[in-house]
Amino acid sequence: MDKIKVKTPIVEIDGDEMTRIMWKMVKDQLLLPYLDMELAYYDLQLKKRDETDDKITLEAAEAIKKYGVGVKCATITPNKERVKEYKLKKEWSSPNGTIRAALDGTVFRAPILVKNIPPSVRSWKKPIHIGRHAYGDVYKNLEFRVPEAGKAELTFTNAAGKELFRGTIQDFKGPGVIQGIHNTDKSIESFAKSCFTYAYDQKIHLWFGAKDTISKTYDGEFRKIFEDEYQKNWAAKFKATGLDYFFTLIDDAVARIMKSEGGLLWACKNYDGDVMSDMLGSAYGSLAMMTSVLVSPHGFYEFEASHGTVQKHYYKYLKGEKTSSNPMALIFAWSGCLRKRGELDKTPEVVEFANKLEAAALQTVESGVLTGDLMQVVTPDAKNHKVYTEEFIAEVAKKLKKLLQ
Repeated sequence: MDKIKVKTPIVEIDGDEMTRIMWKMVKDQLLLPYLDMELAYYDLQLKKRDETDDKITLEAAEAIKKYGVGVKCATITPNKERVKEYKLKKEWSSPNGTIRAALDGTVFRAPILVKNIPPSVRSWKKPIHIGRHAYGDVYKNLEFRVPEAGKAELTFTNAAGKELFRGTIQDFKGPGVIQGIHNTDKSIESFAKSCFTYAYDQKIHLWFGAKDTISKTYDGEFRKIFEDEYQKNWAAKFKATGLDYFFTLIDDAVARIMKSEGGLLWACKNYDGDVMSDMLGSAYGSLAMMTSVLVSPHGFYEFEASHGTVQKHYYKYLKGEKTSSNPMALIFAWSGCLRKRGELDKTPEVVEFANKLEAAALQTVESGVLTGDLMQVVTPDAKNHKVYTEEFIAEVAKKLKKLLQ
């Protein structure tokens, strides 16, 4: 069959460890045999980021601004152990955080639902989408290890050099730690606008949780900006379509989510979204059973794997041992990217390919062909059997070929 032409280049961002291995398998077996596409390739494996002093990460973000759509493999955010393991110059920042800040985006995640894997939470009948603010908080912080007794203060000096605020954080009697985090009204406004737009487009309710009873200024500003955006631009639209916007404290939101039937977008601050998206992924079957897309209010999209680099499986792979890693999130990152590229380019054949790629992946799981993580949560059935990573992708390839014929 003739290859399907992808009209505009796609920014491809490669990653680390086991996800890098699966990434190549997915490309070679599920994409390149059927697609004629130009890829603007950026290798964000840890050693390459170290070699370029992390400039390549910013270059990848700029490429997404140029072409509009990118797809990203999972990458390592190094800690002290990783610095030693890879002989790095320093502990480089999270590449995801760097790209999110550059694109001013919000991360939206949703479960990949299959018939034979029911959610762990019995009340969940519909997908729970999660919107994660992709700027600031601990991901762009300043930290200091306090070595001895002394005073830690928070100060703000305006552009004219005048000190407008000084307050004591803590009078330390001995060693400790301090951390400074920030956010901007502009970024919070973009976050709020993206969440309301996404909820309205998907026709799902919007919940937002923060802790403004304790953090009266920081979290309080989030609540105020969300409420202002809702009243100004969305109240009438939401009411006309039967949608609700609901604010509550973050701990109350967690409790309510556990008894909800789903069918909503849960908007979370950066750290909350990082944690809760993994909780949702696990409860819906596996962290590899989640889609993830970074949406910028400026019209840029970055689709990515919703999980880490699968480090333990990579070490087994290096020893020549077989692994049973789940590539579903990687496959859906590519399908989401291709669908959006097709929508923007007005090439329905590319959109149709993306739909069939997802259908092939879903059919594989629903036929009982499962990776190790899914064997633990699938509905018991005689046809269920565990396969290795290569076998799973080969089965998806077989089903995709049939769908395309």
